Amino acid sequence: MARKIQEQELGRMAQRVGMAPGLLSVDPSWPEPRLTFTAYDPGMLVEREVAIDELKELIDAHEKVWVDVEGLGSEAVLQSLAESLELHKLALEDVVNLGQRAKVEPYQEDLFIVVRSPIGSSGATEQLALILGPGYLLTFQERRGDCFEPVRVRLRHGKGRLRGAGLDYLTYALVDAVIDSYFPVVEEIADELERLEADVLEDPDRKTVSAIHDVKRRIQGLRRAIWPHREALNTLLRDAGAFVSEETLLYLRDCYDHTIRIAEMIDAQRDHCTDLMATYLSVVSNRMNEVMKVLAIIGTIFIPLGFIAGLYGMNFDPDVSPWNMPELSWFLGYPYALGLMGLTVLGMMAFFWRKGWFK
Repeated sequence: MARKIQEQELGRMAQRVGMAPGLLSVDPSWPEPRLTFTAYDPGMLVEREVAIDELKELIDAHEKVWVDVEGLGSEAVLQSLAESLELHKLALEDVVNLGQRAKVEPYQEDLFIVVRSPIGSSGATEQLALILGPGYLLTFQERRGDCFEPVRVRLRHGKGRLRGAGLDYLTYALVDAVIDSYFPVVEEIADELERLEADVLEDPDRKTVSAIHDVKRRIQGLRRAIWPHREALNTLLRDAGAFVSEETLLYLRDCYDHTIRIAEMIDAQRDHCTDLMATYLSVVSNRMNEVMKVLAIIGTIFIPLGFIAGLYGMNFDPDVSPWNMPELSWFLGYPYALGLMGLTVLGMMAFFWRKGWFK
């Protein structure tokens, strides 16, 4: 899934080669935009779907507004939104260019933020764009369904300081929700690595190798997504003073710390995958060595037996000379040969046992 999404993004980027900056490239297969308007203060909350033609009036009528745009499949809606709020054309271009890495771009009138949210534990991620402007916060999502529901619940119930704080705090809350959405994914992969470790030590096979490679590929996808968040949040802490209050910066530092923790956990899991592959190769090599040891012991045992059998299989006539294999004329010559072979085997096995080669 992650590879398919990456190929689609590369295809769209190839189509934009040579285009003028600020031009939109909307895929008609994308979902149609659905606009959810949320206005709030300590004693009031308004939340409903709105049409694009009534949005500007609603934003002007409230002090704090969050507009969530789910789906990017209409260039007309996006252009109308950009014109009504005077959004920078480069910011809008980055909204629909879904291959963006996490970043922060301060513009003259607003602050543009890109974060990437994981899509399950597949290693694929979804782009989420936020634009913090005077009196409004816009969020743009590729499709419906996100990790923002806990924030919406806090707004509806008036929990914490969310309603009383500014839009910069809501921006922090949404970014923090995206960062924290990596934790359950990382934990799920950690559980899967534990199961793979047990398989490697108990009964490794080719399916185990394939599973390790699959997990490592997913970890690489998450790593590529989470590491740019460190730089983006660092930029936000350093350069967003005009848009973010000092109090909110304290919370953003905690979000930055979460990002580092997730990045370190992902790096540790990547190293774990490498160790699992090394352990698998070691276990397979040890098994091969055990097989080769058994075969070598069997071959070593049969060397003297072959010598004895070959010796007594020579066609010397004992009637011609008493030195020509007199054992062939003995009454117990055949049992004697078998007994000699048996004693040879027992002697060699006792020697191998004392050397510890059977352990």
